Amino acid sequence: MTLDQGLAFGILALALVLFASGRFRHDVVALIALIAVSLAGLVGPNQILSGFGHPAVITVAAVLVVSEALRSSGLVDVVVQRILPLTRTTTGHIGIMTAVVALASSFMNNVGALAVMLPVALATAAERGRPAAIILMPIAFGSMLGGMITLIGTPPNIIIASFRGSYSDGPFGMFDFAWVGLPVAIIGILFIALGGWRLIPRERKGGASPEEMFSIEEYVIEVKVGEKSPLAGKRVTHLELATGEDITLAARVRSDGQLTRPESWQPIEAGDIFILRADPADLGDLLDKHGLELAPSSEEEHAEIKSADLRLSEAIVGPNSALTGFGPRTLTRMSQGRYKLFAVARRGQPISGRLHNVRFQTGDVLLLQTAEDQDPALSSELGLLPLPERGLRLGGGRKLGIAFAIFAGAIGLSMAGILPIAVAFLAAIVLYLLTGILPLRDLYRHIDWTIIVLLGAMIPVGQALQNTGADRLIAESIVGLAGTLPLWALIALLLVVTMAITDIINNAATALIMAPISIAIAQALDVNPDAFLMTVAIGASCSFLTPIGHQSNTLVMGPGGYRFSDYWRLGLPLEIVVTLVAVPAILLIWT
Repeated sequence: MTLDQGLAFGILALALVLFASGRFRHDVVALIALIAVSLAGLVGPNQILSGFGHPAVITVAAVLVVSEALRSSGLVDVVVQRILPLTRTTTGHIGIMTAVVALASSFMNNVGALAVMLPVALATAAERGRPAAIILMPIAFGSMLGGMITLIGTPPNIIIASFRGSYSDGPFGMFDFAWVGLPVAIIGILFIALGGWRLIPRERKGGASPEEMFSIEEYVIEVKVGEKSPLAGKRVTHLELATGEDITLAARVRSDGQLTRPESWQPIEAGDIFILRADPADLGDLLDKHGLELAPSSEEEHAEIKSADLRLSEAIVGPNSALTGFGPRTLTRMSQGRYKLFAVARRGQPISGRLHNVRFQTGDVLLLQTAEDQDPALSSELGLLPLPERGLRLGGGRKLGIAFAIFAGAIGLSMAGILPIAVAFLAAIVLYLLTGILPLRDLYRHIDWTIIVLLGAMIPVGQALQNTGADRLIAESIVGLAGTLPLWALIALLLVVTMAITDIINNAATALIMAPISIAIAQALDVNPDAFLMTVAIGASCSFLTPIGHQSNTLVMGPGGYRFSDYWRLGLPLEIVVTLVAVPAILLIWT
């Protein structure tokens, strides 16, 4: 091993550790790795920033914008209208919802497809009286299965396609992935719908209706004792009696903002603030009978809000929300005071501490006060997904036909070889702007810039592995250790290793790391690298074991009430099914 190879391995190992730790965001880790390979001289000056102009990066950004245009045109809504009558049985409900999400994610960004269908899943679960938990994890997994089918379904496919150009006449085409991805998706969806969903823990799916999803342990709410409250002048024990069994008195807020444990003997004065754990549905009587008021999260808001004036709604922080990493003051500022935060639920657990200290994360469920006639476009601008009780927009847009024709035209130009996929999608975006399907203000809003920076920074890191020969060294070591294994076993081993990595780090980063290694393994064995690249593409899309491996899993964790350990119960059997289907398909088609 040379010094440069040792440096490449060290930087890669550091990046993997930082990715897995979750201490830094994925794009920040990628930038650290990029700076490290630059300082070590492992990439040339012209390669350092070349990743940001790579066709794969441009294609991913274009796909995200096109996905939003298709969503806003009402294409998915039309499909939803057709499938609602098919949700009468549990098997049919799970199967049709998972299949629709998979179909949508094969042509849209998979997280975008899930975000569109999440309120639909909650609404249909409420209508059928079924726990949302048995629907949400299946559709999250379905979004990943559907992304395997086409080139544009998920960023790893776009990355893998670009790597093929390094040894072949051109990248993979739009539907080359379908030869393996389609049977994997079909069998995976059937497994989930026909019985796999029963592996979701009983405590998540047993007896909890969608209305009960946000139960007494899930919200932390601040209330203030009003000037005319009958509790003023009494003791905490009277408040404890008033809250009853369904509401928990969690803490008292001192004048300096510190939290203390409320003692039964302590007196209550007007203006005192207490923290309760409660379902919002249980608060009405308490507020009305005892003169309590909901305390706004921002200390700058002093207007009294009477319970009779409340218009409460619930919304989920989406994967690309502008609020992620910020707190209630940012919510108030960005909504120009039209949203007020009263409670937060995170992954089925209460938020500890004061609400104004909370920093929002993807999947958080927010209890908001807003006007009855609030424009729903505001929640979309903030990246919030409203829950179905607040109304669900169904029905196609007036320009649905035009939107679909433009999309089909871009696909056709790409498949015919007239335009590269990136240029074809850029042309589609221009047409969406000219026809008014995509407002100009939304042009860059729905691009996940963390993914773009991750890709742009990690591509030169992958190039460093190739420049130093580190990828060949890894490949030769693997071939040497498993030299006696048949080809199918090596394919299966590569698939399992890729699955394991993508459950810990971002799927795009997994593809960027594993693609050059897979090519080097194939070249060492003197076999077609296509089979090994396709293996990495399938494996990178199988983030089924943890909620952190993919944004789809994170997005459903809060509203589904899942715990970290719930995912592998359904995810591990599903990965076994994927392996049993994918390995023979890869050997049959690509070797």
